[in-house]
Amino acid sequence: MTAEEGTASAGFLKTIISKAEVYIPQVPKPKKKIPLQVRLMWCGIALFIYMIMGQTPLYGASTPSFDFLAFARVIFASQQGTLIELGIGPIVTAGLLMQLLKGSEIFHLDFKKPEDRELYQTATKIVTYIVIIAESSLYGMAVYGPRMPNHEAIFILIGQLIGASVIIMLLDELVQKGWGLGSGISLFIAAGVAQQVIWSLFSPVPAGDGGPVGVFANIIHGALHHDFTNLFFRSNQLPGIFGLFITAGVLLILVYTQGIKVEIPIVSTKYRGFSAVYPIKLMYVSNIPVILASALTANAVFVGQIMWANFNPRNANPFMNFLGMFDPTSPSTPTGGILYYVTAPRGLDIVALDPTRAVLYILFMVGIVVLFGRLWIELGGLSAKSAAKNLLDAEVQIPGFRRSNQPVENLLQKYIPSVTIIGSIILGLLAGTSDVLGTFGSGTGMLLTVDILINYYNLLVRERVEEVMPTLGALLGRK
Repeated sequence: MTAEEGTASAGFLKTIISKAEVYIPQVPKPKKKIPLQVRLMWCGIALFIYMIMGQTPLYGASTPSFDFLAFARVIFASQQGTLIELGIGPIVTAGLLMQLLKGSEIFHLDFKKPEDRELYQTATKIVTYIVIIAESSLYGMAVYGPRMPNHEAIFILIGQLIGASVIIMLLDELVQKGWGLGSGISLFIAAGVAQQVIWSLFSPVPAGDGGPVGVFANIIHGALHHDFTNLFFRSNQLPGIFGLFITAGVLLILVYTQGIKVEIPIVSTKYRGFSAVYPIKLMYVSNIPVILASALTANAVFVGQIMWANFNPRNANPFMNFLGMFDPTSPSTPTGGILYYVTAPRGLDIVALDPTRAVLYILFMVGIVVLFGRLWIELGGLSAKSAAKNLLDAEVQIPGFRRSNQPVENLLQKYIPSVTIIGSIILGLLAGTSDVLGTFGSGTGMLLTVDILINYYNLLVRERVEEVMPTLGALLGRK
């Protein structure tokens, strides 16, 4: 597409969206900057509403015997059988679609212009509504439809899914537009993983091996009954001391690797005497490749379950068996085929039954995360070319280099591709290994939560700096 065609497309799109914007419910921006304490309060209110929705069952629906979205629950911060059945899935899907459109430069938008930024945000919201309606309808009919007594009940269920997803979208918008801090999506993911970790540590609910679910509760139970056989390793993916050590080890590795970075000195061309460093982190791509890899696997398993249920319920079709086989009595996880080897065997007891599956899963995670890492660098605006342009737009330059794109891009090109591959390999290894070894909250969940908490810490630092030096605070907000 030529620049003229892109400009014409953007103009046509702007006309359509500007007319549709009047009818789209949205949260207004605050007229002035809200104090940090009030923004944190709004974050707490949004999170409280989300948690209440996670405990509210869908009216008139009976929960299926197996979970079609089991592999995506952590990513989507969702809970089966409740109002957050789909969680943030539609928002994430719409956001990824818009990022792909933005990165491919199908529409030439200048994000320095407020009107183009508003156009992009409104377009994202419209796409989110479309995805919400599509996903709620398909999921409601495919998963809950066969268990509903009539068509009216199905429509009521779909209406609940759509309404709950719209509320979640508005809560995220409330946080992002300045009433809160950071992103509502990040809050919901971190809260969901933290809830799982706390449950794994302290839950007093009896488990299948005779002790409580929680690690510490099980230790106390073992001490009172002088039975220490099920403390270190536990069957059926129950949390034990070994899992606690693995979780702590993953946390330490993540925190350590987040601090590894290459620092490039920069000086301001606007304020004489101002100097700082531009950090290129080892985890430069953040956790986006892991999210994409996990979402791909979850969607593949979901589609595989539907195809198996409709065309191969007895595992009698050789071609379908090559793609994926399921146990008719418990079809929540694959038992054979390609899907079997790209899903995590969670727990050492399951790994011991088929070590090859564990090895192939880890290799698959490493390969797919590296692939998505390279892809995201280009589509997400994180390439050396984009980073060089961002530095020049921030009115800074690198000492010893001319203030033009090409020299700065050549310097960044020495680091960004390398840290992308190395960081993606580390992320893939951590996600795959921790999933296999039974990390609390899942390996992907721990990666996301640590990254979210570190980002919130940086946001709090930036808020404090902006109170004294607004320009420096804005620069610290860049990657």
